[in-house]
Amino acid sequence: MEISKPDFKTDVLHEELFRKYLRVLKLARTPTREEFGKIATVAAAGVLLIGLIGFIIYVFFEHQKLLGF
Repeated sequence: MEISKPDFKTDVLHEELFRKYLRVLKLARTPTREEFGKIATVAAAGVLLIGLIGFIIYVFFEHQKLLGF
């Protein structure tokens, strides 16, 4: 059983994909302190909101009898 080499077309596709990734990395930059602060605030608010929704669902299902359901 021999291992065949990849097609030339796959090599070209991989090279093209690598060039696209490299282009994106060249355009990317480090966020400023203000941008990072805004992103962190929004992410923290999202985590807290999802946690609050989960807690409310937990309390509802744990205390259905107390709530009369």
